[in-house]
This record gives sequence, structure tokens and C-alpha cells, in this order.
Amino acid sequence: MPKILLLNGPNLNLLGEREPAIYGTATLEQVAARAATLAQSLGLELRHLQSNHEGALIDALHDARAWASGVILNAGAYTHTSIALRDAIQAVQLPVIEVHLSNIHAREPFRHTSLIAPVCVGQITGFGAESYLLAVQAMAFLLQRQQV
Repeated sequence: MPKILLLNGPNLNLLGEREPAIYGTATLEQVAARAATLAQSLGLELRHLQSNHEGALIDALHDARAWASGVILNAGAYTHTSIALRDAIQAVQLPVIEVHLSNIHAREPFRHTSLIAPVCVGQITGFGAESYLLAVQAMAFLLQRQQV
């Protein structure tokens, strides 16, 4: 069974409490559980990790090289600021899908630029918690296509 890493960055541990009008009322645990259930139904095993620390996210990506077939990443604010995270995504040579709860392109101008998008296979943004489910479906599609 292919394994995927669901990796969440800074402040996503506050989902359900932080700005619910923008990010929704579901907790990160609820979102990750729904994603894991969907992944299992699609023949994937999902492992979830959240960190507020850039280095921990990079370490998780490096570690995923040994066991994961792909990564779903919500890098939070690091999306717009972290060259180190971008370099790690490029280095691991795994398919990475960038995901965001809100539409980053319809928010403040500083959120319009994703430093990680050029090294990801795709971006899903603006569908709330459903963004994660769409990303799981997209990853299943990508991994199945690689097997053909």
C-alpha cells in the first residue's frame, strides 16, 4: 500500500479556533482523520505531522524519502517565505501537492506568491477542509498514473 505524508506547517494546530471565518471550524485532527479515511478507501496509507518549526518540516520531508510515495503539504506562512522548504521539496524528488484552506490568491498581496509552487506537482487552494480531500484524490491519481 503506497504511503503518503500529510505535512502541516505553522499555526495549523490552531485550526477550528484561529480565524474560523477564513479557515473553518474543523480542527486539524478532524481534517487529518477525514483525509486518512479517504486515503485508506483509495488504497493509500496516510501519516500526518504538524510542526510550527521550519526545520522540523524539512526534516520530515527528508525522512519521507525513505518511506513515502508522495507528500501533501500545507506549509502555512512558510509557503510565501521559505526558500529552505522549497529546496527541500526539490531535493526529496517526491511528488508534492501544495494545499491551502483559503484561496491565497484572493487574500493579501503578500500571500499571492508561493515559493514552493514551482517545485510542487500542483496546488489546491480555497476549498476549506475539502482542499485536503481533493489533494488526497489527486495524489491517488498521480500514484496510480505512475504505476501504469
